[in-house]
Amino acid sequence: MQVGDTQTWKRTFTEEDVRLFAQVSKDHGIHHMMPDEQGRIMVHGLLTATLPTKIGGDLNYIAQNIAFDFVRPVYVGDTVQCNVTITQLTHEDRRSKLSATFVCRNHEGSVVLMGHTTGIVRIPQPMNVGLH
Repeated sequence: MQVGDTQTWKRTFTEEDVRLFAQVSKDHGIHHMMPDEQGRIMVHGLLTATLPTKIGGDLNYIAQNIAFDFVRPVYVGDTVQCNVTITQLTHEDRRSKLSATFVCRNHEGSVVLMGHTTGIVRIPQPMNVGLH
């Protein structure tokens, strides 16, 4: 990992995703459960926010803070791509401190979510294998 590295993840949100997220989060807002006048169901903002957190999981990243700016709604059927870019990285004893920005765009190229985060990546300890 180094400053300037970018990771990307893309997914298409389904009605089943929204239903399952509503079960887990207990957010059953009508705009997530019933189609609007145009027949669309809005995806939960925090479900959309799983895109940058999925990338963080791939890096074994432990967030200490995350700031989200929800720019426009995402609807069932939308494909959203998230780009996470490392902006700061310092290595310490058994961890690296990391800062990153992220931008999520829908299939039309419009920004739907953006933000930044700081946290750490733990460096695994070698296993102590030997005779006792």
